Amino acid sequence: MYENHEQDDVEKAEPDTGRNTLSSISSSDSQHDAIDVDSIQRSTSRTEPGEKSVRPSKDLKRTASNVLSRVASRITTRSITNPPPPPNGGLHAWTQVACGGLVIMCTWGWVNSYGTFQSYYIRELGLSSSTVSWIGSIQNFLTFVIGAFSGRLLDAGWFVPCFAVGSLIQVLGIFCMSLSTKYWQLLLTQGIMTGIGGGIIFTPTMGLIGSYFSTRRALAVGCATLGNSIGGMIYPVIVQQLLPKVGFAWTARVLGFVNLACLGLALVYLRPRLPPRKSGPMVDLSAFKEPTYALLVAGLFMFMWPNYYTFYNITAYGTQRLNLPFTSATTLTIVLNGVGLPFRIIPPLCADRFGQFNVVVPILACFAIIQFTWLAVTSIPGLYIFTTFYGIASASFQCLIPSTVASITPEMNRFGTRLGMMFSTVSIAALTGPPLGGAIQGAMNGRWWGAQTWAGIGLALCFALMLGARVSKAGWKLGPHC
Repeated sequence: MYENHEQDDVEKAEPDTGRNTLSSISSSDSQHDAIDVDSIQRSTSRTEPGEKSVRPSKDLKRTASNVLSRVASRITTRSITNPPPPPNGGLHAWTQVACGGLVIMCTWGWVNSYGTFQSYYIRELGLSSSTVSWIGSIQNFLTFVIGAFSGRLLDAGWFVPCFAVGSLIQVLGIFCMSLSTKYWQLLLTQGIMTGIGGGIIFTPTMGLIGSYFSTRRALAVGCATLGNSIGGMIYPVIVQQLLPKVGFAWTARVLGFVNLACLGLALVYLRPRLPPRKSGPMVDLSAFKEPTYALLVAGLFMFMWPNYYTFYNITAYGTQRLNLPFTSATTLTIVLNGVGLPFRIIPPLCADRFGQFNVVVPILACFAIIQFTWLAVTSIPGLYIFTTFYGIASASFQCLIPSTVASITPEMNRFGTRLGMMFSTVSIAALTGPPLGGAIQGAMNGRWWGAQTWAGIGLALCFALMLGARVSKAGWKLGPHC
């Protein structure tokens, strides 16, 4: 009687999924547990002639409970260490992509719109381009370098508190920026505070998005990086429209409220999919022993060096070299970011079909040629044409960076760490590039051709290193999906 009753209880306690999981448990443990259960059942059903059945003792009940606890523990452990495969779509996965787009808008859209502020600061503070560039460069550098540590926090399961702290620091930096009237104050608030906050939230978010996709990862990341172009248009438009009417302080506060709303919404919906990886170092230096990863990082270093010099100084080139008014020069920043919107989707679609490096390398070849054409720009229409093609090339390449790193990462629970290491390495180029270009320009008495040539050489070297990474991974054959 009690034997049947106890078996019914066990069956009710174990769902169907548990039965399937039990079949995969090691044979020795399964046999041991089966023997324990059988012995318990025999003990509980044993009766003397003429006597009524005896209820099991407390010790036997405790033994049965321990057996079931061990079984449940194994089931739980297996479900944690072996998560289901990425969904590669669905409402929840694409919600992560949409919220990731808001995060990228508030981080890299904000960084890419600094050129609007640079031309304003040069005019209002009376400082050189090289000096003012340090505000944007430090902001850029910190957004990258903090990623090495914040990326590991995603792997360790600390995404939500990490994201909340980073959002608070970034938004607070923008509101404090509205009170700034001196160069050092802008360096502290817009440069350091917003850079630290952006670095804390950006890399974990990119790693989180990548974990939801395997077959369409490049497309997902490309959709998220639309926020880069959208932010690069929205912030300059706000500055262009509000700055002459309400002044710098209230313009900055409006920008702060925009970021507060977007990051608050992202905090509500962004959730990691993979289980925490509690052990392991903050950095994975063994990755640099892989030739493909090392060449990829070196190529990105050479890309970051000239790229942000061009982004930050294209409006200054219009005002200083071609005598554009400030409002018209601000339109250049809007065009530079806006034309890249469709090209943050098309290259990822091609990359998912043909391979990351097979798409990245031709884009960089075109990018280097476009960079050299800046030397020939001597008119306002020519500047708008150059800005258009430069924005297309930059967006096409930047949207593929995270998915390219993912394509050479063997274990996705280390993706956040590797992405953070890459961003931290190239942060040195992001820090020194704009001031270095400005210093070259200053050494040539304000002439631009020296810095423009340096920028073109940097992108040519980036192309060569990325080609080397592609060859390291798949050889010279054109066929492999690489």
